[in-house]
Order: sequence, then C-alpha cells, then structure tokens
Amino acid sequence: MIAETNRIKNRIFDIKNGKVVEGLKIGVPDIDEYLRYKQGNFSLWIGHANVGKSSVMIYFLVLWASLHKLKFLIWSSENTPDSIVRKIIEFKMGKPIHTASEEEINKTIEWCNSFFKVIDVEDLYTYKDLLKEARAIKDVWNYDGLLIDPYNSLSVDTQVMRGIGSHLYDYQVASEFRLFAKKDNVTVFLTAHGVTEALRKIYPKEHEYAGLPQPLGLASVEGGGKWGNRADDVVCCHRMTNHPTDWMYSELHVLKIKETETGGRCTPYQEPIRMRMVKNNVGFEFMGQDILHSKKSNIEEVLF
Repeated sequence: MIAETNRIKNRIFDIKNGKVVEGLKIGVPDIDEYLRYKQGNFSLWIGHANVGKSSVMIYFLVLWASLHKLKFLIWSSENTPDSIVRKIIEFKMGKPIHTASEEEINKTIEWCNSFFKVIDVEDLYTYKDLLKEARAIKDVWNYDGLLIDPYNSLSVDTQVMRGIGSHLYDYQVASEFRLFAKKDNVTVFLTAHGVTEALRKIYPKEHEYAGLPQPLGLASVEGGGKWGNRADDVVCCHRMTNHPTDWMYSELHVLKIKETETGGRCTPYQEPIRMRMVKNNVGFEFMGQDILHSKKSNIEEVLF
C-alpha cells in the first residue's frame, strides 16, 4: 500500500510549524532533554548483567504511571510476580515494605493493580507466544506499554529458526516487536544483555574507572547491531558495580533517538544521565532530589 501524500504533507507541515506532539516528560529538565516516553515506539534497553537494568526500567514505568496515568504489562522471566510487585510498591512509596504500615502497603498494592499487570511465567514462551498473549490481554485490559525482560529468556521458535537461521531470526523478532508497537499503539520495552566480548572492554589505566567494564555500545548487544537498527530508541543502563563509592550510581547512556522532533536526543559522549540509588534501593535521586517524591509538596497527590 502506497503512503498517502496528504498524510505525509500534513506531517511535514506539523513538524515545520511546531505542532508535533512531544514525548512525555518526567519534569526533570536534564533528563527530559534526552529521554522521553513515546507511545507506539520500540525501545531497547541494554546493559551488562547485574547492573540493575530491570530495576531502572521498572522505576521509569512507575514514574510514567504516576505522572501520566499510563498502564503497563510486564513479562519478566528472571523475576517472580511478587518480587516485581514489591519493587513497584517500594518505588511508589519511597520506602521498604518493612518500614511501611499495612495501610500504606494495601493502598499502594491497589494502585499497582490499577496500573500494572504481571504475566506469571510458568512455562517457556517464544516471541510468538508472548505477542499472542499480549494481544489477548490488551483486548480486556487496555495497557499502554509492554516490558519484555530480557530477550534471551524467550524460547527460540525452532520452526522459524530452522527456515531462516539465527541472524535473520533476530531480525524477524525485532521486526515483529516493532510492528506490534506500531499497529497496536503499544510502547514495547525490550531489555537485552551484551555479548561476551563486551565484558572484556574495560576503561584504560589513565581513566578514573580504570579496569572497570565500559558501557555497551549499539553493536555490543547480543545479536549485534541489528537490534539498534530496528529499535526507535536505544538506552544503555550501566553501573560500576565494583567501584568502592560509585556503585550506587546508575548511568543512562542514550544511544539512539530516531525522532528528535518529538523530544529527546543522544547523551554526549561520556556524559550520561547519572541517577543515585536511594537508601534501601527504593528509588533514585538526580542532583540530590528524589525524582518521584520531590515532584510536589503534597506527596499523597503524587502517590495516588
């Protein structure tokens, strides 16, 4: 089907006249400059194992749910539903469950149930199985975003793989995730690990982080650069897990923003967004301010 000329023309004039709808902000200018929530995008979040990709990703989902009333479906084979819900409600409350009252926990779980659903992963899923279930859930619960965490936990569809090989298989999966995002207007977030070779790339001896692993680049993800080619946005989550003091800082290196006219751009080289973990890992601070709980003076208005 040939694209409609009038639709293309209208889009071009919308860009010219500043009428393009921008991606959603979180209200922190130094983060919003680089990172936005965009409906219907395919967003890839990459990073080494054990750097906290899942926690950072879930934290942003909580931010977007709190500030913009967005709903999210989560498939995470490496975390149980109760551990995911615990993380969501602790981020929401800004405190660990052992210091929260039963009333606070019950109220926050109710909020969580309104904005989050977690798929109970009891069996192996191929990407086709997951997309089929995601579409069925959307028919009865109209969510805005889908988190798939991580890619390498999905079972390989051997029938498809046998016909096209592993390289084209990844392209096929990435393309189908992207089509699902566009056709069903769901923002798809996919987390992925780096290749083994990327673990060997360390900072040089003259660097302040000498000997520690460097953050992943676009071509360092498992499966190679094809994922960056297919994704609308690519973010690398990195943390110096073995550093004596900076281990509590999560870095966000924005590596790709396909449409900058809707907001966001790549972070400058070696100048990532740096967020400091809050005590007990119940949130993040940016430049000394709690990103979620300092947004308004009336915390109850923010929380519920």
